[in-house]
Amino acid sequence: MVAKEDRMGFVGVIVTFAGFLLAAASVGITSSTTGRLGAVVVGIVISLIGIIGVINPAYQKNAVWKK
Repeated sequence: MVAKEDRMGFVGVIVTFAGFLLAAASVGITSSTTGRLGAVVVGIVISLIGIIGVINPAYQKNAVWKK
């Protein structure tokens, strides 16, 4: 059985990758510079949520220095 931390880590990787895909796909989504900038910023925010908000807390529960 897969541990909860591993599942949440995988979900965090998926969220981070989705943010990257949004930022990379901004070129094909719109041709305006402002629209691309907005899509890239949203993609970066989604990636940071995946990294800082999902992956990090999932592995902080069993951190080496907490034992």
